[in-house]
Amino acid sequence: MEHVELPKVRIKGDPVLSERWVQWVIEANPSLLGLGDLDVRDVERRQLHGGRLDMLLADPDTSTRYEVELQLGATDESHIIRTLEYWDTERRRYPQYDHVAVIVAEEITSRFFNVISLFNGFIPIIAIQVTALRVDADRVALVFTKVLDHAVLGTDEEDQGEPTDRGYWQQRSTPKVMKLLDRIHSMVEQHDGGVDLNYRKHYIGLHKDGVANNYVSMVPQKKKMNVRFRITRSDEVTDMIDESGIGTFPYDKYGNYRVAIPNETVIDKHTQLLTDLIAIAKPE
Repeated sequence: MEHVELPKVRIKGDPVLSERWVQWVIEANPSLLGLGDLDVRDVERRQLHGGRLDMLLADPDTSTRYEVELQLGATDESHIIRTLEYWDTERRRYPQYDHVAVIVAEEITSRFFNVISLFNGFIPIIAIQVTALRVDADRVALVFTKVLDHAVLGTDEEDQGEPTDRGYWQQRSTPKVMKLLDRIHSMVEQHDGGVDLNYRKHYIGLHKDGVANNYVSMVPQKKKMNVRFRITRSDEVTDMIDESGIGTFPYDKYGNYRVAIPNETVIDKHTQLLTDLIAIAKPE
């Protein structure tokens, strides 16, 4: 197999390439960013206090929206602040979603990390470095590399979101999906008697005797419920899930296997799998 070394092209200052061209490439295929199979909700989105957000992307499988700003050349303080301002504007306008700021630049500098550290890590932000490679005279390939991945320093899954109640989730979901929640809760209770649902802003976890332990957590949506099992990744569990054919999402950074349950038929079909996953996840 022959290795071909492609020369880098600096987009900033190039007579043909431009920020708008990079935006068009991402708009045509948002998965290039490495954030999943996202939908484009808007481009050049006008902001209430002036300015335009380059791109608003949304994850159709979660309640997450990504406020994306592009910058040719190296990151600078003003662009970083603008990215965070747009993120803050969107999250205030639409608090029912989870919002993540994303900055895409040709060079993510050490000063960028210094600026972000000043916020004490309480802003969810992803930094992606874009590199242009010359294929031939008429073709250029873009490579996107995640340099900072969803940094919310000093937090973990159990700290995300203030307490809520069942009514909050009933408004965000549907009676059909809430019934799925109750069925999974019932299955958990069979292994862990007395465990109650712990309603949080971003998920529904578990607690027992006043102590939270989210070895199983759930996120009800309009058309389905996502169920997360806190299990150390292993080939055995991965194969068990894959061979079942149940709908899944990627293993997440909090150490969870995630499955999608759109209806009770899926629970009926995969009762044994779900029961096994609950048993594996349950602490000794």
